[in-house]
Amino acid sequence: MLKPRTGALRMRALGAMSGTSLDGVDAAVVETDGEQIFAFGPSDYVEYTPEQRAVLSAALGLWWEDDVAAATQVIMEAHAGLLSRFAHVDIVGFHGQTLMHEPRGRGTHQAGDGAELAELLQVPVVWDFRSTDVQLGGEGAPLAPFFHFACAKYIGAKAPVAFLNMGGVGNITYVDPGFAKPETEGALLAFDTGPANAPLNDFMQARRGEPFDRDGRLAAQGTVVEGALELFLDDPYFSRIPPKSLDRNAFGDMVGLVKELGDADAAATLTAMSAAAVMRAMEHCPTPPEKVLVTGGGRRNPVLMEMLSVSLDCPVMAVEEVGLDGDMLEAQAFAYLAVRVARGLPTSCPTTTGVKMSVGGGQVSKPLKTKA
Repeated sequence: MLKPRTGALRMRALGAMSGTSLDGVDAAVVETDGEQIFAFGPSDYVEYTPEQRAVLSAALGLWWEDDVAAATQVIMEAHAGLLSRFAHVDIVGFHGQTLMHEPRGRGTHQAGDGAELAELLQVPVVWDFRSTDVQLGGEGAPLAPFFHFACAKYIGAKAPVAFLNMGGVGNITYVDPGFAKPETEGALLAFDTGPANAPLNDFMQARRGEPFDRDGRLAAQGTVVEGALELFLDDPYFSRIPPKSLDRNAFGDMVGLVKELGDADAAATLTAMSAAAVMRAMEHCPTPPEKVLVTGGGRRNPVLMEMLSVSLDCPVMAVEEVGLDGDMLEAQAFAYLAVRVARGLPTSCPTTTGVKMSVGGGQVSKPLKTKA
């Protein structure tokens, strides 16, 4: 076990996340013992330049033996520059950049070197969070659910709630806060809902040279084409029983379904597809949640949020309405998970990733030499 800076188990952890939307790197501090959240600390963000985003985009779908040197350099430089701004942390949780995720095939590939980062920062780094879970038969994703369980406790939830992350890929966590531990059967159910922002972002980049549909302005001008939406929902993924997960490009034909449409109608239809995937996902929840708390960039799209509100049978709101930070929730999650790994606590279980048993993923790299 790593020795915390202060208190018996309480640690000041710094987490970093570079998501599938390829917008940039989030970093945030959480004070935790790996079970309870005591406080949220400072956070920061660095945006990828268009050139960096192009390098990362070109590396999507590549594996370890492929030439990912340029992408790895972008990832390491961005993380090192951002994380070095934080002082007085006990441990770092480094997710890296997912380039390929194929849990039933070759595995999962998050580019980036936690050992190198530990040397640069002179702080222990926990990384490669997903591989052990996949090796034991799990999907390797989503990994935030154990943190969502702690967040539900932190905000004082008494009834089941759902955390919905609308990033590049959508994922949902159903939390019953009546349980004491997240790995207890019935406490959690988590899985990827389907594509979220990634197809729309790719469409906007290809059609308009813009990284995303800011504030849903283009979608707001269009009309949803029901035929394309129905073809999308015919995908067998939506009938699979969770837990289940997706690679960023698993629904690569989504843009093909709208290729004959004008820009506004295509944007509206792609947005509706993301919302409809969530509606289908809610059918798997054990009971209707009291509310759905939305995190990720999708919560800033009023068209998407309206579609979710209309299609779901419970209140839908941004996580800020309960005092959480939707921009930093995933970075905070990997700070929290880093402490769990350091303490030997599980980070996933059968109802979050489908792994055969509760397991703690991630390897810990400590600095080999200390700066004078």
